[in-house]
Order: sequence, then C-alpha cells, then structure tokens
Amino acid sequence: MPDAVIEPVRRSFAVLEALSRRRTSTLSVLVDETALPRPTVVRLLHTLGALGYAQRVSRQQGYRLTDRVLGLSESIRFVDHLVDAAIPHMRRFTSEHGWPLYLATLSYGAITIRHSTAPESPMSFESAGLNTRRSALVSALGRAWLAFCPEEERRTILRDIGGLTPRQEAALRTALERVRRAGHAFTTPPRPMRIHGMAVPIHSGGRMLGSLSLRFPRSAMTEDEVGQRFGRRLATLARAIANDVEGGRTS
Repeated sequence: MPDAVIEPVRRSFAVLEALSRRRTSTLSVLVDETALPRPTVVRLLHTLGALGYAQRVSRQQGYRLTDRVLGLSESIRFVDHLVDAAIPHMRRFTSEHGWPLYLATLSYGAITIRHSTAPESPMSFESAGLNTRRSALVSALGRAWLAFCPEEERRTILRDIGGLTPRQEAALRTALERVRRAGHAFTTPPRPMRIHGMAVPIHSGGRMLGSLSLRFPRSAMTEDEVGQRFGRRLATLARAIANDVEGGRTS
C-alpha cells in the first residue's frame, strides 16, 4: 500500500463504502466486507454516527447512511445540473452560428471542461476535451472566472496556484479590469497559438456558476471581430443558462 495512505482514513472509507452498498447493514456484514476487526468497525460506526453520517436503525437491521453523505457529492451534482441546463442553449448556438462552445467550472485552481459542442460543430478544429484542465491564468475560461468571481475567491484561487509576484498581481488586476469592462475574456497564451477562445462568465447573485467560451482560429477572425459579432450573444446565452440553473434549484 502506498506510504501516502493514512490507515485510519482508509478504514473509515472502507466502512462508508460498505454501508453504501445496501439500505441497511448489520455489524457482521460490515466486518466481513471490510475485513476489519470487529472492535475497529464498532469504533468507526460510533464516530460516523457522532459526525452525522451513519445511524443505527435497530439491532436486527444494523446501520445505515444518513442524508448528510449527500453533501459530499454536492459539487458533482451541481456540475451535472449545470451541464444539463447548458446543453440545449449551447446546441442551439452552435447549430445557428457553427462555432463550437465550451463549458467549464473551476476545480482546485484550474479550469475543467465539462461540456463542448465541438463534435457538433462544422468549424471545430479540436476535440471536445471533456474533463481536461486548463490554466486559470492563461485560458479565456479561467480569466473570465477570475474577473467576475468575488475578491475573496480570487485570492484563494491565486493562492492555490502558487501565488504571483507583486508585479504580476498588478498586471493581472489591470487585465481583469479590462475583461470586466468588455464583459468577456480572451486566451493569453505564453506563445502564439492557432486556436484562441473568447469566454464569458456564467454567474448569479454575485456567485460564479461556470464560464462559457467560443473557440476560433485566429486566421478566421480577430479578437475585435469575435467580440463585436459574438460578445453580446455569448453573454445572453450565459444569462439564460444561469437562469435555468437557478430556476431548477428553486423548482
């Protein structure tokens, strides 16, 4: 077993996973499935119960997980909800205008692609890239997120990716202010790239939900042309997605 594995944590997850396989599990079943000593399983069940993640049902039925474990998957369930809300809007845009769109969220300081209409686009020169991670500082999707997220979140993101020098921070503040004025961000690669992106934020109530980008070859359009032709359209699309996300939460 790798040295990085902390044994008490591994045992706790073994019990959680065993509990998740059925509605209720007796102590004997949990001992058999986890291959842990009976006293260890008892202690872990007491701990999970004290934390609100497990509950004893009865002597005959044993133990079950509580609804609190659902909170552990909240971010995953939110991403699914965001993608479901975005798909029809993104599909209509690509069908009407041809260009591929990419939907992303921030995860551990990097932008992660959650959905793309690249497979449906006649003008796509890239794969969908689902679940690939991109730099929050370089990608249009990341810069749109940084420009429109709350200040405290922005500081946390920059800390997670290693921080910036005072000079870099000043340059980034200036760049993000330009993004806020324009309403959209562009890719800023360290070296020339054939494909660039223009991205807008998907936000509601001062909170970022995701970011949305249109990818295009620099040989086809300049940044000014993309901004003029699709800036407002993409912002309108992002607002529609945000409304559907929030509407789904309250319905």
